[in-house]
Amino acid sequence: TTGASSNSDSFTTVKSMEDNPDGGCHIYRNGYYRTGISVVEGILEVNIIQMTSIQMTESQAENSLVDFVVTCQGSLPTDVCTVVSDPTCQVSKSVVCDPIIVTDECLLTIRRAFEEPGTYCINITLGDETSQALASALISVNGGEPT
Repeated sequence: TTGASSNSDSFTTVKSMEDNPDGGCHIYRNGYYRTGISVVEGILEVNIIQMTSIQMTESQAENSLVDFVVTCQGSLPTDVCTVVSDPTCQVSKSVVCDPIIVTDECLLTIRRAFEEPGTYCINITLGDETSQALASALISVNGGEPT
């Protein structure tokens, strides 16, 4: 583009120049284009407000289940991803993504299974078509209450 100017009708004049490799001459094009910009709020903030271990019978004790209660602000999410990593948050152990339907208020409970006791880094990402927001926490799973 060799030049651009704007007028009050939100049209933009564009001049472009292309080289013609065969003859060394230039092709000039002049014209107008119009565009629209949509500003969306997006998901602004995610918070893990509670972590609760689910008590199971001994016959079900293969995995420890933990419920994460999550809130968010901004637009309503359409999907949630949970990344379980080592305590340094560097080595991912599992990733689970699910579509969700949030109709009114951004308050949801996410249940995740942990195969063995230990300390884990949890990243919960809420997303929609235009944005994502993340909350992280360290959790210690002992087969009992998370800490």
